Amino acid sequence: MHVEFRVLGAVEAVSGGTSLDLGHARQRSVLAVLLLAANQPVPADQLLDRVWGEQQPQRGRDALYGYLSRLRGLLPDDVAIVKRPAGYVLTVDENTIDLHRFRRLAAQARAATLNALALFDEALSLWRGEAFTGTDSEWLTGMRTALNAERRAVQLDRIDAALNAGRHTDVLDELATLADDDPLDERVVAQLLLALYRAGRPAEALQRYHRLREQLADRLGTDPGPALRGLHQRILTADPELDSPGSTLVPRQLPAAPVWFTGRSPELDRMTATTGTMVVSAIAGAGGIGKTWLALEWAHRHVAEFPDGQLFVDLQGFSPTAEPVPPTVALRGFLGALGVEPGKIPADLAAQSALFRSTIAAKRLLIVLDNAADPDQVVPLLPGTATSVVVITSRRQLTRLVTRYGAGHLRLGVLTEDEARRLLISWLGEERIQAEPDAVAELLACCGGFPLALGIVAGRAHTDPDVSLKELAGDLRSGISALDDEDPSTSLPAVLSWSLRALAPAERTLFGLLGIAPGPDISHAAATALAGLPSGETSAILHSLEQLSLVERDTAGRYRMHDLVRQYAREHVEADPQALRRVIDFYLHTAISGHDVLDPHATPIEHDDPAPGAQPLSLDGDRATMAWFDAEDPCLLAAQQEAFARGWYRTAWQLAGALSTYQYLQAHMEDTRSIWQIALAATEHLDDPNATVVARRNLGNALIRLRRADEAIEHLDVALDLARRNGDRHQEAVTLSSLTSGHAALGQHREALARAQESLAVYREMANPGREAMALNAVGWCAAQVGEYDSAREHCEAALELFRKHHNDLGEAATLDSLGYIADHSDQHGKAVDHYREALEIRRKLGHTYQVADTLDRLGHAYTALGESAQARAAWAEALDLYRAQGRDADATRVRLALTP
Repeated sequence: MHVEFRVLGAVEAVSGGTSLDLGHARQRSVLAVLLLAANQPVPADQLLDRVWGEQQPQRGRDALYGYLSRLRGLLPDDVAIVKRPAGYVLTVDENTIDLHRFRRLAAQARAATLNALALFDEALSLWRGEAFTGTDSEWLTGMRTALNAERRAVQLDRIDAALNAGRHTDVLDELATLADDDPLDERVVAQLLLALYRAGRPAEALQRYHRLREQLADRLGTDPGPALRGLHQRILTADPELDSPGSTLVPRQLPAAPVWFTGRSPELDRMTATTGTMVVSAIAGAGGIGKTWLALEWAHRHVAEFPDGQLFVDLQGFSPTAEPVPPTVALRGFLGALGVEPGKIPADLAAQSALFRSTIAAKRLLIVLDNAADPDQVVPLLPGTATSVVVITSRRQLTRLVTRYGAGHLRLGVLTEDEARRLLISWLGEERIQAEPDAVAELLACCGGFPLALGIVAGRAHTDPDVSLKELAGDLRSGISALDDEDPSTSLPAVLSWSLRALAPAERTLFGLLGIAPGPDISHAAATALAGLPSGETSAILHSLEQLSLVERDTAGRYRMHDLVRQYAREHVEADPQALRRVIDFYLHTAISGHDVLDPHATPIEHDDPAPGAQPLSLDGDRATMAWFDAEDPCLLAAQQEAFARGWYRTAWQLAGALSTYQYLQAHMEDTRSIWQIALAATEHLDDPNATVVARRNLGNALIRLRRADEAIEHLDVALDLARRNGDRHQEAVTLSSLTSGHAALGQHREALARAQESLAVYREMANPGREAMALNAVGWCAAQVGEYDSAREHCEAALELFRKHHNDLGEAATLDSLGYIADHSDQHGKAVDHYREALEIRRKLGHTYQVADTLDRLGHAYTALGESAQARAAWAEALDLYRAQGRDADATRVRLALTP
């Protein structure tokens, strides 16, 4: 079927004036949805919903992919459908799509003073029939209705422009038709009354008014609104101001829409949903995050919904050159724009605010209050009725507006990577972006989705086409000063400095300290240590910084700074040198407390008292302790690196010891290798041979887990030799245990058994029953690997008795796992299952996921030997998920093959 398909004539324009043979109505619907979101991603699920609604086929995605494939073959060369991470994008010059041209022209017309009528006419001329003809999508049917309403709003705005220009006779016939079609539309009737009055036909105007009043009374039981009643009264009294075209002045104060606006679809949708039911929508975010851009973009998209005009004021709440605008000044500007004579505006703020509310009571206005300093500056500017909508931007969160006035609140964050990339493309073009992919990736990483930073970079590249993006990326690496500019409004350091000016001394101090804190975020407890203040005082300061959008608090209660804000804080606020010592001691001593909980039988970590004000936590309970380590892990790793960099070598070594049990239990083996690599480097500055042995041994253990046993044994042999030369029998024994694991990993089971027996002899000599139990289990495991199952069972049962006697759950679980292996290989598969399940119960309780995966793997083999294939598959499936999560690819592959029929 050959069709002509339009989105206000969109497909005609896209195809160069030639209709497309689009065939099926669903295919036409797919194209229509993509055209409406031109150059914006539409997720596949959203496409399916908008095209099929609740009648999606069983293989909906396959059907969608088929239509997209066929459309790609139909579209002209300069139009493409591209798959992006965020969805499908129809890339096209928006000037060729009538709908987007219509909206842009309408916005320009509303902002114009001289050629508004011509722009309105050009916009309306793009309508050449119904939108979306030949589609069968419920969503598009709803969009067709919305577009018709949008067209009517523009038509009425054009009539306002004609009346303002004194061309009332030109629109009389059109208004009469519109009034006959919808006799209860008070805006149309008001326009018709004014046109009739100016055309010298006041009697007809009054007849029209009486006709409307009667119809309203009959149908709705109501009277005309105050604006129309006021106009009727002025016609009765022949108000001379009605003769002036300026008497119907409609304020159009919005600045131009942002040219390079990109993305923010969820935020725009949320604003639309919020302002549909509330009076105020407040947008909060850091300086340069794009609040004004978002507010103006939304305003221009919805300008047709506010026929009585748009008011805008920059309240300069965070201006580098001026004090915040007093509400009295803003109100005088608004009242003047609404036609109130200067002499009739009172001097008192309360009286001004009351007059403003009275003046706009019946109007449908959009009021944009940009860059507000605080609620007190905003409240006098709020309307008294819900007919108008207010959009407020501020770096503060303006909580009082939410709690007292029901304002919707939108906390604005950074752009997604896809949005940031599209912003660069809109400035620089696809060709330039594709020419330097590595430099673009670095620019995106350095800017971190910060719109002002991206705009500065893109602006410089746009104005100087000869500069390479690689050169710009190099400038950014040098620091935030690369984002400075002579114009304060386009300088990120200057914009952030305005926020800094609003901080009290204590807030400024903590802001600077947060810039040097190790890790990507910080908890309240760590921030308290960093500040060296009481907990309540720290909470209050963090709340203030959050209100100013300088820090962000996530749902877990952790505080985070954008990387560029953090860099600014480091460079522009002098930090207390003792603060870093306090927070690192907080991490160290809390981690030592957690290490003692997770492995109470481990050798205690020697340490000094924490720095005054560090206030470390005392952890208790396995689950709570693991949760603390989970939350703080990146900060703990960063704290160790910072300690080493500052020459606090003992602290760096101690942190490795405090972290090792957690890292081991969570199978973070690469991190374990890293912390002990740093610890080993730290021992070069310590006169402590024992520290060197411990570092090499633990580094060896990590390398064994990383399947680098040859490299591990080199470290372990050095550690063993050093321990023996120092006469340290304990370190000799534990290093022998590690060598046992290393040789076993290489398949050298006889060598492993010999090392395990040496270790057991040393522990028995030392009369250390806890360590003796570990060595007994190691001997038992190694004996099993060489087929000596009776000896293996004897040693492991002795180990189990000692572990239970000394309440060592960790050792008990390991030994039960060994006994399960011995039983399984002695054809006692039922007993093996029992041992494995006991081991699993303990390991799950302790949260030891690395060992849980291994036990599940072996349990699957025991179930298989019993012929219980369903239980075997369940155990292996869980083990496979854990192996994948732990990055243990070889183990995952082996189990996946076991699951393959």
